[in-house]
Amino acid sequence: MKNKYRILPILADLIPAIFYACDGILFDSLTSCPHCRGGIADYDVKTKHFAVVADGSSTKTITVRVKRFQCRECHAVVYAHQPFYPETRIGSPVVDLCITFASIMPYSSASTFLYKIGIIVDRWSVRNYAMKNTQSIATTGVYGIPLPVSIVTLAALTTDAGEDSRLNPSDVLSACGYPSLKKGECNRTAR
Repeated sequence: MKNKYRILPILADLIPAIFYACDGILFDSLTSCPHCRGGIADYDVKTKHFAVVADGSSTKTITVRVKRFQCRECHAVVYAHQPFYPETRIGSPVVDLCITFASIMPYSSASTFLYKIGIIVDRWSVRNYAMKNTQSIATTGVYGIPLPVSIVTLAALTTDAGEDSRLNPSDVLSACGYPSLKKGECNRTAR
């Protein structure tokens, strides 16, 4: 069966630009320990993979930095608010794309569709994100293609920021709906 969704050049330009605008952002917002509400102290900064973007004949891994803190009371090491769903290895906007496309086409087609708009995610990862999804992803139709609202909001922010500008971390978190707070998890790490 032939895929009825066409790749529009504007999407193939706009969606990778969203992720380039996130490259290198530092997420460092956290006011207290999510476990005991105790005071926190700086611990370290981790670099996390946010997306893999097709860049002509090569690929570019988009990374973000996420600050970790240690609680002065319970000594837990916790991440700052970040644009990642709990237990995922890529940014929440990419996961939203995977879930949205997997809801309207087979996993392999969703992976191919993502590649054609410049985002690289293998079909097994698309399948895993779609199968583990327990929440509804808000979407809107753009040129006849359903897109997650997080992507549309990030596109607007990217357009407003201008070419070669990084996005504001708090704007990215807001656009993504603060995914690190989903499912009541608090992103605790082992020491």
